[in-house]
Amino acid sequence: MRFTWTYQGSVPRKLRRVLKSFGVTTSLIKVAIFHGGRLLLNGQTAWAIANVQPGDEVGIEVPNEAANDAVTPCELPFEIAYEDRDFLVINKAAGVATVPAHNVAVQDSLVNRVKAYYQRQGYENQVTHVATRLDRDTSGLVIFPKHRFAHAVLDRQLKAHQVFKQYEALVGGTVAEHGYLDAPIQRDPASFVKRMIGPAGKAAVTEYWRLATAAGASRVKIQLHTGRTHQIRAHFAWRGTPLFGDEMYGGDCQLLHRQALHCQKIRFYSPFLAKTISLTAPLPADLQALQAQLGLTGDQPK
Repeated sequence: MRFTWTYQGSVPRKLRRVLKSFGVTTSLIKVAIFHGGRLLLNGQTAWAIANVQPGDEVGIEVPNEAANDAVTPCELPFEIAYEDRDFLVINKAAGVATVPAHNVAVQDSLVNRVKAYYQRQGYENQVTHVATRLDRDTSGLVIFPKHRFAHAVLDRQLKAHQVFKQYEALVGGTVAEHGYLDAPIQRDPASFVKRMIGPAGKAAVTEYWRLATAAGASRVKIQLHTGRTHQIRAHFAWRGTPLFGDEMYGGDCQLLHRQALHCQKIRFYSPFLAKTISLTAPLPADLQALQAQLGLTGDQPK
């Protein structure tokens, strides 16, 4: 793939520095130089130390990525929330894993489904990069960068906490109008999967706002300030208000048989389009029905 930009600076700079100013990583420059790509200056192959003048066009070509043979394509469908040349964002249904499990014979996850989709579309890059993940029984928005450059861009934004993700959940009990759950999360020694609050854990902070409350239930909007496994589920269980349907963390499963958690909004920056991409995924039918059953369908506060 080829990516190009116009250098808008006022003084000459080395090509590698100009490319880095557009988000090109050192590793991507190495891929271009040593693995079948090239660096470009005004459409011609150039060295990384070439001088770039104001107004020059700079660029990078990186080789196409072959599919991973270890990933089995799965033809089952998924809902596309957004797609352009560089990013695919999926509104994941509950019950579908984000990545394949290595301990089961039948491989069905978003990664498997996206691989089949890329093959059907005939995309030049066939690797299914995943930037964000959701638990199998959590619904909502998941970002798939469509090539290694886009993945590097999202990874940098995630590490800098520049990717905005907002969740909505239904929890048992009453919570404050606004609060922070600040407690370290570690593995539960009695389980390979479950997490728990403990002094040996990694720092974890969950911010929430109460949207509605009724007898024995609350509807909350959530923003993560860290990204620990099962963070929302473990934090609200620790607080004594586990998510409805979350059997692993002690939630009420009489009305719902998966955790009542949905990644509703996501926002990130695309340097390829030079704009911010903001997406919203409506609550799925099962959570809407549970909200109505619990009496939590009132208007959200401003």
